[in-house]
Amino acid sequence: MSAQDYFKKSVWENFMGGEAATGELWVQIAIALVVAVIMGLIISKIYQVYFGGVIYSRSFGTTLVGMTVLTCALTLAISNNIVISLGMVGALSIVRFRTAIKDPMDLLYLFWAISVGIITGARMHFLALTVSVVMLLLIHIMYAMHKIGKIFILVVHYEDEIVGDEVIRLLKDYKYQLKSKTMRGSLTEMTVELFLRTDSTVFLENIKTLEGVQDVTLIQYNGEYHG
Repeated sequence: MSAQDYFKKSVWENFMGGEAATGELWVQIAIALVVAVIMGLIISKIYQVYFGGVIYSRSFGTTLVGMTVLTCALTLAISNNIVISLGMVGALSIVRFRTAIKDPMDLLYLFWAISVGIITGARMHFLALTVSVVMLLLIHIMYAMHKIGKIFILVVHYEDEIVGDEVIRLLKDYKYQLKSKTMRGSLTEMTVELFLRTDSTVFLENIKTLEGVQDVTLIQYNGEYHG
């Protein structure tokens, strides 16, 4: 029998029935789905604990669980049936997701859920657990590094150039970088990127008390601006 004939026969057998739905198969499917639900809940809980935004989205946490389970189910469906797998590839190729992901970390959690769903659907449960443990350690390390300090943008409006030198002098104990200076008549806007290890903002009061300073604004900077 040639390879072409064998392939045709394999496709025909899969089309006619595929793998027999034995009791052992259903047990494996049930175990895979239960593991997927548990892993999805764990990923959702980790997302909740390490969430770095202001308002936690419960719907996104639910999405992570559903994504893990559905990916597991799809993997189980196509793992032993070449006809279904080819049809699934064609169906998924026309799907377009246009929901904007504002936080890159959300994308990481989505791919984590999808990866665990695929691995669980392939019935490699220990690998899914190992990957999740590694991801948890990685996220914990990044979270701990983020808590060491935060980057802020300091914006100061003042009227005399000497005042600008005084502002820089008050920042000498901090790690900073002058980003821009904009002069509009007698008014100057100075923007400084500032790294703070604590939440203390006493230096803002010292800058505000300088003669010639009109206002001081401190903005936390996380890599992008939200309008």
